Amino acid sequence: MATIMPTPFVCCIIVLVGLSLFGLPIGLSMISGSIVYLMMSGQDVGIAAEQLLNGLTNTYTLLAIPLFILASELMNLGSLSDRLLSWCNALVGRFRGGLGYVNVLSSLIFSGMSGSAIADVVGVGKLTMEMMTKDGRYTPSYAAAMTAASAVIGPIIPPSIPLVLYALISDTSVGYLFAGGVIPGLLMAGVMMALNGYLARVRNFPVEKAVPIKELVPLTIRAFPALMMPVVLLGGIYGGVMTPTEAAAMAALYTLVISVVLYRSVTPSGFYRAMLSSGRQMASVGLLIAGALVFNYVVTKEDLPKDVQQWLAGFELSKAGFLLMVNVLLLVLGGLLEGGTILLVVVPILIPTALALHIDMVHFGLVVTVNLMIGLITPPYGLLLFIVSSMSKQPLMAVVRDALPFIAMLIAALGFMTYVPDTVLWLPRLLGYKG
Repeated sequence: MATIMPTPFVCCIIVLVGLSLFGLPIGLSMISGSIVYLMMSGQDVGIAAEQLLNGLTNTYTLLAIPLFILASELMNLGSLSDRLLSWCNALVGRFRGGLGYVNVLSSLIFSGMSGSAIADVVGVGKLTMEMMTKDGRYTPSYAAAMTAASAVIGPIIPPSIPLVLYALISDTSVGYLFAGGVIPGLLMAGVMMALNGYLARVRNFPVEKAVPIKELVPLTIRAFPALMMPVVLLGGIYGGVMTPTEAAAMAALYTLVISVVLYRSVTPSGFYRAMLSSGRQMASVGLLIAGALVFNYVVTKEDLPKDVQQWLAGFELSKAGFLLMVNVLLLVLGGLLEGGTILLVVVPILIPTALALHIDMVHFGLVVTVNLMIGLITPPYGLLLFIVSSMSKQPLMAVVRDALPFIAMLIAALGFMTYVPDTVLWLPRLLGYKG
C-alpha cells in the first residue's frame, strides 16, 4: 500500500501549530515551519533570512512601533495619567455613574498618545479601577470589565500600532488610516458611555461630589501639556510637518521632556526601566513580524490568497456578504488567537478578495482593526480580560459577565462602521484622500 506523503505546505502548518502548542513563541514557530517548507520544496533555506532582513530593514514605517511603545512606557512612568484622570473627573465625574464616564474619557484621551490597548490598561486603567472601587462605589468586576472595554479604543484613535502593521501588509497610507480611526473611536466611546449611563440608573451607581467649576481651570492648566500631545502629533502629521514615523519619535521626545523637565516625575532609574520594558515589548513584536514576513513568503509561493479568492468567488458573495464573513471570522479568531498573528497572517490572505470587490483599503483596515481589538475582550482567551482580572483580583467569569454588555455594544458599533463606510472615510476624504 502506497504511503501518501504530506505536501511541504501541510508539513509547514503541522510544524507551526505543533511548536505553538508546545509553547514556542508564534514568531519562532512560523519561522521554523517556513524553513521546513523551504527544505522540503528544495529551495534555498537562506530565503528565510533574506525575507526577514529585507522586510525588517527596508520598511521605514516599522520604526514607529518601538517609538510609540517607548512613549506609552514614559507616560505610565510619569504623572501624566494622574493629571489626566483629575481633569476627566472634574469634567464628567459629577454625573450619575460619573467614574464610568471618567474611565472611558481617560482612555479616549490616553489613546491619542500610546496607540496600545495594553498600555492603556496597565497605565491609566489601573488608576481608574482603583478610583472606581474605592469605598465600594462600584463592584471590582464592573470596574475591571469597563476598563478592559474602554482600552480597546486605544489602537483605534490615532496613533495606532495595529494600523501601522496593517499599512505594512496592505501598502496603505498610515496617515489616512490614522484619520479613518477618529470617528470610529469616538463612536465606540459614545456607545460605551451610553451603556454606562443606562447601567448607572439601573444599578443606582453613586453620584460623585462635583468638583467646583473654579477648580477646573487650574486642573486644565496642570493637564494641558498632556492634553496637547495628540494635538501636536496629529497636527504635525496632517499639517505635512511630520511623517507618522517622525510623529512617533516626537511622541517619545515630547513625553520625555514634559515628564522630566516640566513634571519632574521620571528618575534615571525609572527611565532605564522604561527603556528596558520598551525593548522587551519590541523584541516580542519584532519576532512576530519577522515570523510573519517569512511565513507570508510561503503563503505567496503557494498562491494561497488567489486560491482563497477563487474559493470565495464560488459563494458569489457581495461586498456586504464578504464584510459580514470577515467580521464573523475575525471575531471568532480574535477570541482564540493573538491579534498581531491574525493581522500579519490571516488578513493578507483576505486583502486580494477585498480589492476584487472594490472595498476601500482604509475602510477595510479599520474594520479589521476594530474586530481584533474586540477580540482582546472576547472569551475564552481575550488578553485584556486576563490582565484586568489579575489586576483587580476578581474571578475571570465575574469580569466576563460584566464585560458582555460592552462587547455587544462594541459589536453594534462595528456593524455600523462596516456598512456605513463614510463613518471611516469622511475625515480622510476631508484631508485629501481619493478613495
